[in-house]
Amino acid sequence: MTLWTAVLLSAIICVALKTLGYLVPPRVLEAPRPSRIADLLTVALLAALVGVQALAVGQDVVVDARVPALLIAAGLLLVRAPFLVVVAAAAASAALLRLWGWAA
Repeated sequence: MTLWTAVLLSAIICVALKTLGYLVPPRVLEAPRPSRIADLLTVALLAALVGVQALAVGQDVVVDARVPALLIAAGLLLVRAPFLVVVAAAAASAALLRLWGWAA
């Protein structure tokens, strides 16, 4: 199987799954349990993505300048800072730490 075959097969499967989602009756989706699961699943997937992007380099777990930047971003989000400020502060802190040679 070539790469393009895998991409096209994945696209077809995604479209089929999306089409099946439209066929689910609304009463099933409006029930409390599926709604709660969908909310929690979104948070869990986002947390996993952030964790992998912040701590992984290839197959290794690495603690470098991204970890303090992530902690700064989390702190700013806790005090409800604007998102642009959070991103700028995290990027600046990671850049400064790398400039100073810490865990580059």
